[in-house]
Amino acid sequence: MKDLHNILQEITKVTTNIETNYPELYRTLDENPMTLPVSQHPHMDKVVLQEYLASLKELLEHYVEEETIKNNG
Repeated sequence: MKDLHNILQEITKVTTNIETNYPELYRTLDENPMTLPVSQHPHMDKVVLQEYLASLKELLEHYVEEETIKNNG
């Protein structure tokens, strides 16, 4: 359970970073972090959350790289 808690904390940290420092990117996320799942019993496990965290990190990294290229080019 500790691992799951750590993953959720990191998701919150990355999402907050995006919301605070990259609001234009935050607006493009397909979901609102405060929205409850539509499904009554969504399948959420450690693997799903790790994949979600990885996708958030990749999205942020790609966005920062693109902005750096755009601003320096």
